[in-house]
Amino acid sequence: MTMSTKKHNGFASSLGFVLASAGSAVGLGNIWGFPYKTGANGGAAFVLVYILMALLLGIVGMTVEMYVGKRAQANPVTALKKINPKLGFIGLIAVVVPFFIICYYSVLGGYTLRGVISSFTDIGKDAAAVGAGLGSFMASPWLPALCTFIFLGLAVVIIMGGVQKGIEKASKVLMPLLFIILLGVMVYCLCLGEGVRDGLNFYILKADFKALGFKGVAAAMGQVFFSMSLGMGIMISYGSYTGKEINLFKSAVQISIIDTVIALMAGFAIFPAAFHYMEVAGLTEADVGLGGFALMFQTLPLVFNSLGVVGAIIGAFFFLMVGIAAITSVVSLVEVVTQFVIQKFKISRKLAAVVPMTLAMVVSVFVSLSLGGHFSVFKFDLLTFFDEITNTVLMPVCAFAVCVAAGYGIKKKEMAENIVPSKPGVGTVVSYMARFVTPLLILVVAVFGVVSNVSQNVNYYFVIAGAVLLSAIAAIVYFACRLDRSNTGCNADELASIADED
Repeated sequence: MTMSTKKHNGFASSLGFVLASAGSAVGLGNIWGFPYKTGANGGAAFVLVYILMALLLGIVGMTVEMYVGKRAQANPVTALKKINPKLGFIGLIAVVVPFFIICYYSVLGGYTLRGVISSFTDIGKDAAAVGAGLGSFMASPWLPALCTFIFLGLAVVIIMGGVQKGIEKASKVLMPLLFIILLGVMVYCLCLGEGVRDGLNFYILKADFKALGFKGVAAAMGQVFFSMSLGMGIMISYGSYTGKEINLFKSAVQISIIDTVIALMAGFAIFPAAFHYMEVAGLTEADVGLGGFALMFQTLPLVFNSLGVVGAIIGAFFFLMVGIAAITSVVSLVEVVTQFVIQKFKISRKLAAVVPMTLAMVVSVFVSLSLGGHFSVFKFDLLTFFDEITNTVLMPVCAFAVCVAAGYGIKKKEMAENIVPSKPGVGTVVSYMARFVTPLLILVVAVFGVVSNVSQNVNYYFVIAGAVLLSAIAAIVYFACRLDRSNTGCNADELASIADED
């Protein structure tokens, strides 16, 4: 027995599965991370490397995680146990990671709600007043928390609807809406005139391989890894809701294409607008933030505000689009935790969503207070703390472990027969990639992230601890997988006992 026969409600269609998974992959990183990394690392050269890494790392890693969930029809903990009973702790990491991310990602989602409103309330204000408005919002002990509560509450409501009536239904509405809004904003920004060409030159019209270098290649690998929701348990959970009719490899390719296209479109919207503003205001790149939090919540509000009433409307739609990207990502994170709680404690979906998310909301309040400068941890705000812990340590560890566990713990024949049943060769290639190539690329991402942070003296304390943790877990996974040299996995009785256990 290689595939669990246990049935539970899942995605009603391949389209729903692809859109929900793409909604998970498309997030803030696509909008504020990918465009800037592209512009700063050789433009088109970065995109070419990104596409290559999407094939070697993203699509393979995503397919493997989906299959781990599909064969088990269960949460990440049970799914990993069904590969090897000793690997349940890796699945637990895959549940803990989403919880940590929810705690800070929801705060950023709340900021997008503020962005929609401030697009109109900031009309007619100068740059200083717009900046002061953001500062006042961040310093408030309750406004960011209120926006976070509303944002996370929306995600919980969607999750309470279940997979088909909640996640799938919302994704079929929100993802096309996101694309339409982004397309409209992009066309408007490309028609602004002054500075547009400079923005496109900065972004992608060049192919500078000298500017790319190893750092750019590593950045492309990291962007693929984080953008495609690897190491978060999401693709395991979503994969568990699929049946035989869904082609996992084809779905992974489609998700990757959607994710990359939206990231590219975001750059075509952001940089023409930003450089137009810089041209008109007489500013340089050094005067404005072109990446991350500064780009999203400081530079872009100034850009749209400078364009008058039309700019305010475009800005509101832009932040609505960003909010959609954020909510679809958070929904997938909440589902991982909810699914585990449902199957572990045998409680209703509503209760399983509300209880852990209430705890997450409490933690999120402290994150928002920390971001506003009210307190810090190891001299860093909690958002940065959680972000570095998850991105630098836990996600690479989890993705590496799942890939190695699947590659060495699942028969090559099983993968060949089930990844793409009509084309066994695809599954065979995925199996070999999961054994040798993809884990190596994940390790490069992890090591580069740790080295980069240490060299910049960022979050020194827990990054060093993370490096030790990374090495320890990598060794544990290696020896755990070696326990099953016959590569047969669990038998039917063991699978049944594990399912009853959880």
